[in-house]
Amino acid sequence: MLLEFGSGCQLQFAAGVFMTRPFDLGCSIGLNRSRIKIAAKLKDMAQTATFATSKNRSGDRLDIRVETVTKLFRTPSEGTICALEGVSLDIPNGEFITVVGPSGCGKSTLLKLIAGLSAPSSGRIFFQDEEVRGLNTKVGYVPQESKLFPWLTVEANVGFGLSSRRYSREARERQISHFINLAGLAGFEKYYPAQLSGGMSKRASIIRALAYEPAAILMDEPFGPLDAQTRMVLQDELLKIWEQKRQTIIFITHDLVEAVALADRVVVMTHRPGKIRDILQVTMTRPRNIFEIHRQEGFDETYAKLWNIFRHELKIGAR
Repeated sequence: MLLEFGSGCQLQFAAGVFMTRPFDLGCSIGLNRSRIKIAAKLKDMAQTATFATSKNRSGDRLDIRVETVTKLFRTPSEGTICALEGVSLDIPNGEFITVVGPSGCGKSTLLKLIAGLSAPSSGRIFFQDEEVRGLNTKVGYVPQESKLFPWLTVEANVGFGLSSRRYSREARERQISHFINLAGLAGFEKYYPAQLSGGMSKRASIIRALAYEPAAILMDEPFGPLDAQTRMVLQDELLKIWEQKRQTIIFITHDLVEAVALADRVVVMTHRPGKIRDILQVTMTRPRNIFEIHRQEGFDETYAKLWNIFRHELKIGAR
């Protein structure tokens, strides 16, 4: 792009960099003043262009954009392994996405790339218009294990992430208390992880990620090792928290019922190398009753569609 300003000067704009090209000596006198004006104009233009590209086709503002991402690993026994290949995904702000796929298809790898814990071998990942080039401090990450600090109490664990934010002491205490109450852990503030049940530890782990209010939460099979009853309770609590906060969530699971019950859309991945096979829109209305999810209108239809896609990936014939 070529722009002109006073005294016959030109300014060339390419790839986010501008360069001045004066035609005569008189141009240099007002160069700095003109550069300030034109830089401001270019900043507005760049912001407009970025805003236009950071929306999906429906016009929703995007939190996460994965662009043709491939991830390779080198192992001593198998040589180079391709975990992900050509993965592209747009996730609007406030959407609840679940991801399902065969074991080893790169689901957890995808979360780690978005979190900035690992870098793509090729392709790019953007979070709120900025390319992820290192640790992404704007997201909360909930791994498969609780990972609570055993030497800290519940309230200290929940408040751990708040140290990076400028909270007053009173505001910090209010924030911790709010999320502890939200997760049903009131009365257990002074307990240590070893004194908690598995479900309570998982709740504490989740609200630790939620407490500093990141723009998005990445959840890697957080309810996997829990019994069925505890899973449903935590699914219900997670949806209630999400209904209040509306943070973007990417939730990995092997449970197809869980995938449908929680999500706005379900992403289905292939065997390794992981690719996106299909994306299924969940048509059920919200709020949802987790404890009677099978009775909700649209569940059976959505689950049947998901299973039909998934069974072909697992190479299971129709029965």
